[in-house]
Amino acid sequence: MSLMTVESGLSPWKIATAKLKRNKLAMFGLFVISILVALAILAPVITPYERDRIDMFKIYESPTSEHKLGMDEMGRDVLTRLIYGARISISVGIVSTIIAVVIGVILGAVAGYSGSIVDSIIMRIVDVFMCFPFFLIAIVIAGILGPSIINLMLISGLLNWPSLTRIVRAEVLSLKHCEYIEAAKALGLNARKIIFKHIIPNTLAPIIVYATLGIARGILIEAGLSFLGLGVEQPVPSWGNMLSAAQNFTTLTTYWWVWIPPGFMVLVTVLSINFLGDGLRDALDPKIIQ
Repeated sequence: MSLMTVESGLSPWKIATAKLKRNKLAMFGLFVISILVALAILAPVITPYERDRIDMFKIYESPTSEHKLGMDEMGRDVLTRLIYGARISISVGIVSTIIAVVIGVILGAVAGYSGSIVDSIIMRIVDVFMCFPFFLIAIVIAGILGPSIINLMLISGLLNWPSLTRIVRAEVLSLKHCEYIEAAKALGLNARKIIFKHIIPNTLAPIIVYATLGIARGILIEAGLSFLGLGVEQPVPSWGNMLSAAQNFTTLTTYWWVWIPPGFMVLVTVLSINFLGDGLRDALDPKIIQ
């Protein structure tokens, strides 16, 4: 019995779920992400130490049975701060992506559906935003607003929406002349209801893929800006500001346990999200049969 026969009669979302489950890399990514989220949520239960507890007698102590990943430059448990740092880094990635998705979807849908002058104005704004190098603008804005978690989320979200706007606009342009949209117009539905009830739900596949990969992008942005001292401020831990210890040559060459764990966590998290994003892209594409 062929795959198409087995999956015939199933809804598109059930078919996509079945395809995703067969993608081993995507499922591995989902498993790793689930573990990291669970660790972040259960941080106070998992670690026996306080997040900001300082022991001046154990500064730069190497890993031991008591402190599995050693102590940092202020005598704080690295593993504890690594687990708490997952809360901040993942939260920044998720919140900034939500901001970018909301802006991008609304503007893309309005531009694609309205056309004419509205479309031209929105797309010229998109072109302007995409002309500037992201990190240069992010560093300038972060320098003006000052380092904080909220500012980091806003900067990342408000600068990442243009590419999604283009994607949604292209999808809307291909959908707005479909028969069910013409039927909705004939029934007297206004543009707002047509966009939010009929068009956007049918563009969810690329939006979901973009949002998944956007979380990874947000984590990298947090790591980059916090590394430069423009993101999350101490003593609040994030993987980015933990990596800032690597700016010291002595730490970089001698105290590997201070900077390698957060760097590894950024690598594993972003890689897992990318695996999941690629799997979702293939699963939600009806042209790809696995």
